[in-house]
Amino acid sequence: MGREFKLNFIDENRWMYLVRGLGTTLLITFFALLLGLALGFIIAIIRSTHDKVCTERKGHLLLRFGNVICKIYLTIIRGTPTTVQLLIIYFVIFGSVNIDKVLCAVLAFGINSGAYVAEIIRSGIMSIDNGQNEAGRSLGLNFRRTMTFIIMPQALKNVLPALGNEFIVLLKETSISGYIALQDLTKGGDIIRSQTYSPFMPLIAVTLIYLVIVMGLSKLLTLLERRLAKNDKR
Repeated sequence: MGREFKLNFIDENRWMYLVRGLGTTLLITFFALLLGLALGFIIAIIRSTHDKVCTERKGHLLLRFGNVICKIYLTIIRGTPTTVQLLIIYFVIFGSVNIDKVLCAVLAFGINSGAYVAEIIRSGIMSIDNGQNEAGRSLGLNFRRTMTFIIMPQALKNVLPALGNEFIVLLKETSISGYIALQDLTKGGDIIRSQTYSPFMPLIAVTLIYLVIVMGLSKLLTLLERRLAKNDKR
């Protein structure tokens, strides 16, 4: 066992493949999450506003058009594999451009995550009782201010655990970055395997690293849920 460990991690500093890969994985996950949250918020607001406004009134052609575009985006992104989306963005959309692979991965995973974040936030907004909207109007707030100061804070509180789970899913999805020859954590383990012809230890190491990170994030989510539950009881 010690000899295998030395061969896979100590010799030629092969453990650095895992360190560099982990850094790349966390970098992609972080910026893809930011992009996904931004897209998700915009789409959720457009769709929920459409559902709340356009069902009551006629017109609002721009809002209806935006809602159609958002539905098309959600249908395509949620209906196709993440791997295919990553390959299309890298080899088709940016195939003739010398683009950084990390940036390409951030765009692919961010766009993919945005579709799921949008539905999570939208479900949170739609779960708020319509009386909250009426209360805001009675205080003299317009629709935008009511949404910003009354509806959205409550909706985000309801969906924070689901958003945390989406972050965990996003972290694990980045393991397919090797398809565009990007050296993420999974690819780092695979490089070690290809050099030592010993697949067990490098792949187990990659698995354990992912497991530790996910368990840590899950623990934080559990603590967050408990904190929110305590606040609700007050």
